[in-house]
Amino acid sequence: MQNKKVIILGSSRKNGNTTKIVDALSKEHNIDVVNLSDYSISYYDYESKNINDDFLPLIRGIIEKYDTLIFATPIYWYNMSGIMKVFFDRISDLIRIEKETGRKLRGKKIGVISNSHDNETDESFYIPFQKSADYLGMEYLGNKHFNANILNQSTKIELTFI
Repeated sequence: MQNKKVIILGSSRKNGNTTKIVDALSKEHNIDVVNLSDYSISYYDYESKNINDDFLPLIRGIIEKYDTLIFATPIYWYNMSGIMKVFFDRISDLIRIEKETGRKLRGKKIGVISNSHDNETDESFYIPFQKSADYLGMEYLGNKHFNANILNQSTKIELTFI
């Protein structure tokens, strides 16, 4: 693999501001997109009753195909979106029941794209991403925040960590 990248989009709106940002980045940098709202992923379950939902096949495919995972989420109540949080919680399956798959995350890279109606966000927003990367043996590349109020067709979207 030659640092193949994917944007993992976690938004409640298919055509919202986060999706617009992701679409522009995808086109500009030729990056694949996985929209979590296209999948049926249920909440983490200690009894693994959800083993037949879309999470395990999806994460296996992402791990096999990509070196860099870029998580894109709107900021809801000072946190990542619910769909993104569920995805992150399900990574616990890779520690408990899919350990070989989980080990394949080591050495991969992650970055984060966030957006809200503010010019910036508190750095503490990114702690779950940073700590998860550290725990899983991944390299945290950084983050970029966008103000949804000033997005338009002429906005040049650049990420320093791509």
